[in-house]
Amino acid sequence: MNMHPGIKPALWGAVIGAIAVTIVGFSWLGWTLGSTAEQMANTRAEAATVAALGPVCAARFKAEADASIKLAEFKKISPSWDQQSFIEKGGWATMPGTDKPNAAVAGACAEILDKVT
Repeated sequence: MNMHPGIKPALWGAVIGAIAVTIVGFSWLGWTLGSTAEQMANTRAEAATVAALGPVCAARFKAEADASIKLAEFKKISPSWDQQSFIEKGGWATMPGTDKPNAAVAGACAEILDKVT
């Protein structure tokens, strides 16, 4: 079979061009795979949920009858993970319709309550 002498270089050029466009697209143009986009969406959704529920947790904490006493106890706890645990054990990070506290919400709640004077 006889091929035109320019076909082979043209095919190699197309292959190299496709590889170059792929590299540039994923590196600099922001292309992503579907799985990466889904992971990014899940991360953003979780962050938005925590941002929305953190103040709800703090409001539930402040609505307690003995909130000032609990806040004083909370302020005495120094490591932030112990503060988060205090919030979780108190039930303020357990949202209606769930069985267990959300650790991320408890952390956000602890940050909000730590700023309360």
